[in-house]
Amino acid sequence: MDELLNIPTSLKGLKHKPHGDKTIWGLVLLLGLVSLLVVYSATGSLAYKMYKGNTEVYLFKQFAFIVIGFVVIYFAHRVNYTIYSRIAKVIFLLSIPLLLYTLFFGVTLNEGSRWIKLPIINLTMQTSDLAKLGLFMYLARLLSKKQGVIKDFKKGFVPVIIPVAVTCLLIAPANLSTALLLGASCMLLLFIGRVSGKHLLMVVGVAAIPVVMLIMAAMISHKTSGSEEVVAKKEKSSRITARVSTWVSRVENFMYSSPDAADDNLYQVNQAKIAIAKGGLLGMGPGNSEQRNFLPQAYNDFIYAIIIEEYGLIGGALIIFIYLVFLYRSIRLFKRCPYAFGAFLALGLSFTLVIQAMANMAVNVNLFPVTGVTLPLVSMGGSSFLFTCFAIGIILSVARNVEQIEGKAAGGDNPPDDGDDDDKTPAPVEGNSIEKSVAKKKKINTLEPLKEAALPF
Repeated sequence: MDELLNIPTSLKGLKHKPHGDKTIWGLVLLLGLVSLLVVYSATGSLAYKMYKGNTEVYLFKQFAFIVIGFVVIYFAHRVNYTIYSRIAKVIFLLSIPLLLYTLFFGVTLNEGSRWIKLPIINLTMQTSDLAKLGLFMYLARLLSKKQGVIKDFKKGFVPVIIPVAVTCLLIAPANLSTALLLGASCMLLLFIGRVSGKHLLMVVGVAAIPVVMLIMAAMISHKTSGSEEVVAKKEKSSRITARVSTWVSRVENFMYSSPDAADDNLYQVNQAKIAIAKGGLLGMGPGNSEQRNFLPQAYNDFIYAIIIEEYGLIGGALIIFIYLVFLYRSIRLFKRCPYAFGAFLALGLSFTLVIQAMANMAVNVNLFPVTGVTLPLVSMGGSSFLFTCFAIGIILSVARNVEQIEGKAAGGDNPPDDGDDDDKTPAPVEGNSIEKSVAKKKKINTLEPLKEAALPF
């Protein structure tokens, strides 16, 4: 078991203590505390509706999710991150049929089929969360193996873009916002992975076509909405096209919003604005939110508005600062990691978490159209919460491994053997003292160090 977890003999006495980036541990703990307080406050009306006002139900439920989440983080960070490289392809290939099954046979809510019901435990799981995790694992593995031919279209670009395209296309019909955010995160990772800029621009151009068509459809819908010839009627549509009218409506409301509009999405936005206005600079205080009784999904999609209402603009700015520090620490980890797979894996997972957080907050302050994305580690617990914890555990696993390598290098010993020679391509970072130290060790069979270091960091 110690070999699987890669625990050096000198550290066996400390194996029950968490390792890795202590700052990330602190940030996760802080977000967990914020989540417990805000979810407890935001679920007041839901508790009244479901449990006759017994708000403690959701308090203990969220506390249980946080505890389970930290257990997931702990055990995920104890596993040597190269194990994730070995199972990356399996998880990715497993996620494809699950996405297909979800699209056609999953649990439908608000015209979107995003969940499947797990047998025995009778809980629902959003399969896109597993797909995102599997995609970034697999993409990090591909990028680490293809660095020698990454500029080549057929040998480098096509193999890494196909998994991204397939996953996003399968997620998009039920959850377009998640597909777009996932695609944006992957594009950033591919750019840092030295994929050719012209190839990435080509992908962005192709992806922009349906987005432009959606905007044009919203403009046409707005112009014809007052016409007497337009008759509002619901037609039966397939699961693939069922959400199209919702997308058009949301974009139309965002572009031509008016306070008198009666659309549900605009109602959410207006209630969020009221919550933010009431919060002011210092907020109304913990548990004193008034808009939680009027704002739909106050404990999930619009929890950031409740944070500002109760803790003010200062509290809202603090949440943004926490996510930015998390991203900064992940970028530092990327630069310190001597192996490409670990570097790409940690950065890719951090990108998707932070981009999702920024998108959620942008929706709450009406900078983006309404989406269905939650605020990572803060919104009310569910399968998404646990998968987020798993992703953070993987990032901390990379940090723990880097910590061990730096400790060994400082002590003059050989760095620990990952047990996965295929993924031991040094990360393409110039001036990395750890990379130079590791490259001198004859015991490790690394591929030839990369000569082209064109990273923006």
